[in-house]
Amino acid sequence: MGKIISVINQKGGVGKTTTAVNFAASLSIFEKKTLLIDMDPQGNATSMSSIKEKSFKTIYDMMASPDVTAVYNTELPFLKVIPCNSDLTGAEIELLDVENREFVLKETLSKLKDKFDYIIIDSPPSLNILTVNNMVACDGVLIPIQCEYFALEGLSRILETLEAIQEFNENIKIYGILLTMYDKRLKLTFEVENDVREHFGDLVFKTVIPRNVKLSESPSFGQPISLYDISSIGSKKYMELAEEFLKKYNKKSKK
Repeated sequence: MGKIISVINQKGGVGKTTTAVNFAASLSIFEKKTLLIDMDPQGNATSMSSIKEKSFKTIYDMMASPDVTAVYNTELPFLKVIPCNSDLTGAEIELLDVENREFVLKETLSKLKDKFDYIIIDSPPSLNILTVNNMVACDGVLIPIQCEYFALEGLSRILETLEAIQEFNENIKIYGILLTMYDKRLKLTFEVENDVREHFGDLVFKTVIPRNVKLSESPSFGQPISLYDISSIGSKKYMELAEEFLKKYNKKSKK
């Protein structure tokens, strides 16, 4: 069965959606059958995913009905997407009255897991019932953190959340911590990197994602960076991240 990886951080503005979209796209370029799921009601991952359909079903529809399929092709042959829109906000309220509400997404994805090598979930920048569903459904998490003050404090809160989630998903693991918005011109960047690597060791990816104009531009063109500008440093770094991940976890492709 494929691995489900939730890209999480309870803090906004750390490159979470950028990482989810571009990590998924990069895995697909390595010919891994990859599914990107947008679980953030803002729908930014959806708008970055080059879906050609003007109207589509969403992950909200799939969670509401077991008969709905909302898997769409993208411009990358090995990458598919389940989109979302603001309707998903309603699920936060509706799920409160559902029995075993923490497991709704896990049940929804059970019929898809064996069709993909990797399923990447973009999470909301908050701890709510949608984020809980993401972490219950996944095999592990990828945590992007910005190189800034209080990075370790934010990581501590995420680790506390993961510990609490083990009540529902005892096997959840950390696939890696990713340093984003890395600016080697700033002393603070190196201080944060040293602190994070000292505390978390091999859990921290060697690859870092620098600040990059092309990465900032690509969402407005509705494309992952590998389609917008494959020669940019942002594209190269996300390819390096995918390569590092695959070397570490060595997942064979689906036939």
